Amino acid sequence: MATTDETRLYLVPTPIGNLEDITLRAIRILKEVDTILAEDTRTSGKLLQHLGIEKRMHSHHLHNEHKAAAHLVQRMLTGEKMALVSDAGTPAISDPGFLLVRECLKSNIAVECLPGPTAFVPALVKSGFSSERFTFEGFLPIKKGRQTRLQSLVTEERTMIFYESPHRLLKTLEQFKEVFGEERQVSVSRELTKMFEETITGTLAEVIGIFQQKAIKGEFVLVLEGSK
Repeated sequence: MATTDETRLYLVPTPIGNLEDITLRAIRILKEVDTILAEDTRTSGKLLQHLGIEKRMHSHHLHNEHKAAAHLVQRMLTGEKMALVSDAGTPAISDPGFLLVRECLKSNIAVECLPGPTAFVPALVKSGFSSERFTFEGFLPIKKGRQTRLQSLVTEERTMIFYESPHRLLKTLEQFKEVFGEERQVSVSRELTKMFEETITGTLAEVIGIFQQKAIKGEFVLVLEGSK
C-alpha cells in the first residue's frame, strides 16, 4: 500500500541554544501545519513567540507518547498536518519521536524530517577526534545496565559520543576512567551555541581534575576517543 501523497508528519529540528540556528524551511513548515506537537509547550511557545508564529500546540513527551501515537495517527489519516518538535535539537535523537514515526509508517502516512541542529555533531567535529566512523550512545542507563554498557565498549575503535546531565558528569567521567583508563582522550562540550559555550579536551585524568575545580552547569556532550 502506497503512502499518503502529502506529508502529514514533519520532524522539525529546533535550535539547541542560539535562536538564529533555525532554517527558513523550518519556519515555513511551522507556519503551515495545523498542529505542533511539542515536548514542552512552554519551551516551544517561547520559540514560536520569537518567530511570530501563532499555532495550536499539543503536548507530546516521553510520558504520553505511547498512549498518544494511535490517536495522532488517526487525526493525520483524516488530513491533519502536524509538526513534531523537541525542546532543542532534532526530534527522536534522545527525545520523543521514534514511536510516532513508526506508527505513521505502519499506517502508510508520509513522514518528512528536516535537517537541522543536533548537539552531538558540533561536539564531535570540534573534538579533533576521528569523525570518519563514530557511534552515538546517547544517555547511559542511570543505574541498571550502566556498567554492562560501558564494558561492551572497551574495545570499541570508533569515536564514542554520549549525552550527560550536569549532576552526573563527574560520576560518568570517573566511570570512564575506570573502564577505559585515565590516559584515554575525551572532549567535553557544554552549552553548545550559547553564550557560555565551552569545550575541554584532554586525558580523562586531566579533564576530571578540571571539572573537580569548576561549577558544573549546563547540558553536556562527551566525545570519547576510540580504542587504539
